[in-house]
Amino acid sequence: MRHDVSPRGSPYLANLLTRIKVYINFHHMMMNEIKRRMKHPPDTADPPAHQVLTRCPVCGNELRIARLQCGACDTSIEGNFTLGWLQRLTRDQLQFVEVFVKARGKIKDVEEELGVSYPTVVARLNEVVQAMGFDVPPEDTGRATRRQSVLDELAAGVITATEAAARLRGL
Repeated sequence: MRHDVSPRGSPYLANLLTRIKVYINFHHMMMNEIKRRMKHPPDTADPPAHQVLTRCPVCGNELRIARLQCGACDTSIEGNFTLGWLQRLTRDQLQFVEVFVKARGKIKDVEEELGVSYPTVVARLNEVVQAMGFDVPPEDTGRATRRQSVLDELAAGVITATEAAARLRGL
C-alpha cells in the first residue's frame, strides 16, 4: 500500500534541506580553498584567524565547532566540539571578560578602560555570571548601587573617609 506524503511543511524535510544547503556551502568553501592553495602554496606563517562566533547569527543558538585543524601540519579533526562556558557568552560579553581579566578584576580599571560607571561594570559582570549559568542574587545589584553611592558621596566631600568606611562595612 502506498501513501502519498506531501513534503511541504514537513520538519524533517526542512531539516534535511538545511543540512544539504550547509553541505553545499561547505563543499564550495572547501573547493575554493583547495583552488587557492594550488595557486598560492601556504607560507610558513599562519594566515590570520577569525574570532570564533559563539552564537548563530540567524537564530541566536549556541554554535558547535565541527572541525579543528593544526596550522603546522594541516592535520584536521572533525567531530562535534564545544567551547564550554565560553560558548554561552555573546561577543560583547567575551570582550568584557577580556577587559576584566586584563584589569585583573579591578573594577576601577575596567571603568576607566570602558568609560562606564561602577554600576554598569557590575551589571555587565552580573550578566556574564548569569550567562555562565550561575545565579546572581538580586541584592547584589542593590548592594553595588549603595556602595557606589557611598563612594560618590566620599568623592564629593559629603562624607569623610571614616564615615565611608563604616558605611561600606555595613553593606
